[in-house]
Amino acid sequence: MVKISKRLARISVRDLLVVGLPALAVLAAGFWFAAQFIKPAPPDELVITTGSDGGAYQHYAARYKPILERFGIRLVETPSAGSIENLDRLADPARQVDVGFVQGGTGVGRGDSGLVSLGSLYFEPLWVFYRGEPGLNRLDQLAGRRIAIGAPGSGTATLAREILDSHGLGDKVSLLPYSGLQAAEALERGEADAVFVVGAPFTGPVWLLLHTPGLALMDFSQAQAYARRYPHLSEVRLPRGVINFERDIPPNDVRLVSPVATLVARDGTHPALLDLLLQAMREVHSAAGIFENAGEFPAAGRVDFPMSPRAERFYASGPPFMQRYLPFWVANFIDRVFVMLLPLIALLIPLVKITPPLYTWRVRSRIYRWYGELKYIEYEVETNPQSRSREEWEADLERIERAVNRTHIPLAFADQLYNLRAHIAVVRLSVARRLDAALARAS
Repeated sequence: MVKISKRLARISVRDLLVVGLPALAVLAAGFWFAAQFIKPAPPDELVITTGSDGGAYQHYAARYKPILERFGIRLVETPSAGSIENLDRLADPARQVDVGFVQGGTGVGRGDSGLVSLGSLYFEPLWVFYRGEPGLNRLDQLAGRRIAIGAPGSGTATLAREILDSHGLGDKVSLLPYSGLQAAEALERGEADAVFVVGAPFTGPVWLLLHTPGLALMDFSQAQAYARRYPHLSEVRLPRGVINFERDIPPNDVRLVSPVATLVARDGTHPALLDLLLQAMREVHSAAGIFENAGEFPAAGRVDFPMSPRAERFYASGPPFMQRYLPFWVANFIDRVFVMLLPLIALLIPLVKITPPLYTWRVRSRIYRWYGELKYIEYEVETNPQSRSREEWEADLERIERAVNRTHIPLAFADQLYNLRAHIAVVRLSVARRLDAALARAS
């Protein structure tokens, strides 16, 4: 009995393997196919290219840093000359840079460089400080003067040349490559007559120049015209006294033109890191400022590059659902696993429906094949009983019965095997009656 049970178990396992292994192969193929579309686990480091020392880009990178560290991500900051150098670094595959600050307008014409925008961050106006009494309100009034426009590779120099050329001042002024605090010191020492600075009010050079006696800030009377002519510029207003109430700085409202600071990423940057960076951007830039309303930034508009799909989703519906309620690494793991489970579930549902009938068919086929032979014997006896002798008919039935007795099937199907044996006996009786009847007719 034990031997028979073991044999039946072996037969059952063999049937299961014959049917189950192809199903497992299909699932494995689906698993491999899904794995091709899964991003690896996010790195624990994000490299950002910023700007000159003491600038707003470095300031905001420093504010992003502790936010990312809460999720186990280390932000590595690399200084640069400014937006142009940041774009060159991002476009160079040999440079280990993931994201960078870019002044709006400096990326025009680089749309095919494999970069995507994460959105605009804040207004960074163009400040034009000059020596002398207040009253200048047009760039034409700077003709013949020495102007510090920023270092090559900076967004300030690019914007300065753009608007100076629009006034035909390219060959009517002396351009100096001073930037930041160096430009402020040159203006204070009399080595420059005016300086162009792009940045937030709290940055070192702007704050220093606003509080330096003997210097004035140009009021752009044509600010609205600049905004109409150049899509990357907006008109902003610096209210009287907003910098310092006690000293009444500035002493009157000042119209300025302003690009927006944007954050640009390589298209291949891990999407989970982009999600975290977008959350850091919202935490840092959503508050009201001198030029910004609360909740105005970060925003999807005013960008030079196509929006990242992750950024589009973020601005439309906020952070990913699971990151709102689960730790970052847990949410990211589930997100990656879900990409694999989706095609597997799509394969598993039909396989679950198909595999049991296939297993049943395989087992029953060992029984049903003998019904075909029994049917053939009945037909032959009925149509031509004299074609063979009684012994030959009996021998055929004995052969079938011996084969059936040697057939092993799982216990769940044993009733069908016994039914087959009973049917063999029925066919044997039927053959005997037909042969007797045929013999009687012949005699």
